[in-house]
Amino acid sequence: MRIYNLFPRLAGRFSRWTPHFERAAAMGFDWIFINPIQQTGRSGSLYSIKDYFGIDPAFLEAQPSGEQQVQAMVRAANGLGMRVMVDLVINHCAYDSPLLGAHPEWFVRENGRIAHPSCNQDGRRVVWEDLAQFDFRAGAEREALVAYCLEIVRFLCRLGFNGFRCDAAYQLPPEVWEYLIREIKREWPDTVFVAETLGCSPDQTRRTAQAGFDAIFNSSKWWDFSSPWLLEQYQLTREVALSIGFPESHDTPRLMEEAHGNVDVLKQRYLFTALFSGGVMMPVGYEFGFRRPLHVVATRPEDWEPPACDLTGFIRAVNEVKARCPVFQEDSVTQPLPYPNPAILLMWKAGRKPGEEALLVFNKDPWNRQCFRVDDIYQYVQGRTPLRDLSPEWRLDYVPVQFEFELAPGMGRVLVTGTE
Repeated sequence: MRIYNLFPRLAGRFSRWTPHFERAAAMGFDWIFINPIQQTGRSGSLYSIKDYFGIDPAFLEAQPSGEQQVQAMVRAANGLGMRVMVDLVINHCAYDSPLLGAHPEWFVRENGRIAHPSCNQDGRRVVWEDLAQFDFRAGAEREALVAYCLEIVRFLCRLGFNGFRCDAAYQLPPEVWEYLIREIKREWPDTVFVAETLGCSPDQTRRTAQAGFDAIFNSSKWWDFSSPWLLEQYQLTREVALSIGFPESHDTPRLMEEAHGNVDVLKQRYLFTALFSGGVMMPVGYEFGFRRPLHVVATRPEDWEPPACDLTGFIRAVNEVKARCPVFQEDSVTQPLPYPNPAILLMWKAGRKPGEEALLVFNKDPWNRQCFRVDDIYQYVQGRTPLRDLSPEWRLDYVPVQFEFELAPGMGRVLVTGTE
């Protein structure tokens, strides 16, 4: 899965989305992911949904109906060879939703009042006062709440959506997801469910994934290219569900801002993320080095920035490698290998089919050049099948046994076997 996240608040009305779809298709993405488009509550946050069966007027023209405009938008993406995934937010709703009055029994209560969801950040409790927490604990009321959630998913499927990023999926019991996924796939067998589990423990992530999800998101964005934790998490879940990595998301600062304008950091992170994980997701604007964060309330189309760079060709080259090589489309056996220069990451991946292997060589340092040299590059692969260089930049026509390459800042080399 190669996913382009088109953030609705930045993209504006659906009628203006086709150029974004065309750019995503040209870069080799096969999925479009959009954040919630349903009618929001008083706060205006995309994730504070007041009416699950209404479309936010901010994305609509006067005519035709909202549902028809969504269907036309989805058809435009489908016509370019891409499927469309939407956020599914059923762990909470807007605090000013009519559901609180119609079904107060569906919500968690705290001190006699319907509770707001909260979390701990750096030792302090953060409360989202614009949200009301649904109560999925076993009980007489849960059956009706789950039935309502099933109708929400059916509504979105009828609009044409092929997949769902399930927001904070770990907050719902696995048996609820098992039921929803089973019922939807009975009617729409090709529907894809992706669990958002960031912040969970690896065991929580694994339990959630086992509820029938097709994929989960991983934490490769925060990896330092050295610590063992990413590979440990990866090993716990890779047999259960595909994982999707991202170099940044709508919840994180822009990488271009964090990198102080260093384009090599953006290239390094996208290449690593795309080839480490079975799936990859990239938000709109990454290809142009945007620096303003995406905001679920405040972002507007006027926040579109003058491009600081143009990585569309580089991203297309990486996506072509991912689409071409099965070893990069699955969460396969992956191991870092010892190399004397600590500024270089050498990583081996084995595909599920015999003879499919890959060597990834990364310059961890996005500011300085590093030399990679080995007397026998084949000591790092199990077979003697000739390696081919599929690196997105400075690709070699022939990979010699004695391999030496001066890596530019942040540069990665991609060497594979078993690819025609």
